[in-house]
Amino acid sequence: MEYNLYSKDSAYPCEVTIDDENGRYMIRKADTSGEVFNSVEDLTTWIRGNWKEEDFRSRKQYHYLLEVLEEMESRADTGQ
Repeated sequence: MEYNLYSKDSAYPCEVTIDDENGRYMIRKADTSGEVFNSVEDLTTWIRGNWKEEDFRSRKQYHYLLEVLEEMESRADTGQ
């Protein structure tokens, strides 16, 4: 899954990549730097701690991303 969020601070979107098959969990921030994580849980924890809905042009997109991440975490917890 790749998901883009449009930051108020950048012309380039922030990008969230979750690739369970290849074990890739990454984000690209508004300043175009990135972070790499070991799991969807680690990625979600980082997003919750570092990004706020006010950082993005669409609060709805931000909340949708959090819903998707929570669903993926719960699937990972149940082993589905």
